[in-house]
Amino acid sequence: MTKASALIAAAGSGERLGRGVNKAFVEVAGRPILAHTLAVFEACDAVDEIVIVTGERDMEAASELVRRFGFAKVAAVAAGGEHRQDSVRNGLGKANRDIIAIHDAARPMVTCEIIESSINKAAEMGACVAAVPVIDTIKFVSGEIVGSTIDRTSLYLVQTPQTFRADIICRAYEAAYRDGVYATDDAALVERLGEPVAIVEGSYDNIKITTPSDLAIAQCRIVNCLSPTPLALSSAEERGAYRRAAGVRIGLGMDVHVFAEGRRLILGGVEIPHDRGLAGHSDADVVLHAIADALLGAAALGDIGAHFPDTDPAYKGISSLTLLARVRDLLAQAGYSIVNIDTVVICERPKIAPHSEEMRRRIADCLGIDASCVSIKATTTERLGFLGRGEGIACEAVAVVLRQARDATDTPKP
Repeated sequence: MTKASALIAAAGSGERLGRGVNKAFVEVAGRPILAHTLAVFEACDAVDEIVIVTGERDMEAASELVRRFGFAKVAAVAAGGEHRQDSVRNGLGKANRDIIAIHDAARPMVTCEIIESSINKAAEMGACVAAVPVIDTIKFVSGEIVGSTIDRTSLYLVQTPQTFRADIICRAYEAAYRDGVYATDDAALVERLGEPVAIVEGSYDNIKITTPSDLAIAQCRIVNCLSPTPLALSSAEERGAYRRAAGVRIGLGMDVHVFAEGRRLILGGVEIPHDRGLAGHSDADVVLHAIADALLGAAALGDIGAHFPDTDPAYKGISSLTLLARVRDLLAQAGYSIVNIDTVVICERPKIAPHSEEMRRRIADCLGIDASCVSIKATTTERLGFLGRGEGIACEAVAVVLRQARDATDTPKP
């Protein structure tokens, strides 16, 4: 199989989206658009390396995104230029394969099939673009008056990726800058050389997110990709590509500790004033223990008892934040990123609500995620059972993680 470089153009300002930030970093279904796009290229066997081109002020954010989601194929993050063409030119200097697929970061619903088809066609023909036939009637309009109806038989809507042999696209860019030419897409620069540009079948779902309505469509389709019973808007091809790129896993954790005299009460990494603490080998943080088990369970990596046994003196009195950080690292090593965590603390007292925001912040800081991805709730058992009698505290947690892997059926190793 031909191996290629993927150049992801992510330097656009996104003014028409109206978010005030680079649209590549706007979140859809809980992840930045750029992360969705990279996930598909990461999962594509024909792509050997990825180069991201983004604005200078966003380079650090792009690098952090790569680390957060574990994109192993990203070889470089390059600074963009004033125009898209300038940005692509900068990225070409970082690409090291004989075939280069240039793709807009704002097209997150591209599929592995389209990418591989374009790479194979470029290897054969030298240059190609993904495109779909125009299906609407096209009118030529002068002012507000229709002048004529245009024959759409030979008209196509061009998308990305646009894929080329490296020597051809580099030569096209050199000629364009020599002649002072700017074009609306990369293929137009190749056409100027007289080189043939082939068509490969794109997808009507492979939209470019430009306006708020595009964002809403993408949100719907991507969420459907993650759903076990997707709606008709999401094709089997799209679901397959996304699931190969980012396996969605859910884990459940539960822990209980009894109260003990002479102990500090630590919940969610926060010391809470109380007349008793919780009994345990570590600091007995029932909230963090439940979260750790939920994360480990989502990744099928065992449980905290297996990783941090209470028979090991190394864990005597240890902060559960330290244990949770180790769980975070275990997930990262296995190729998982954390999407969100939801917890419910079950006790009669103390009151949890006054401390919940600080707990969320500490948990988020420990796991390297935003506090908006952590939920802390509390309830009682209406004085029923041992919890209702105030003998201890329990916590249940649910965690959602995404696996960055080529095959979502692979089993990670602890």
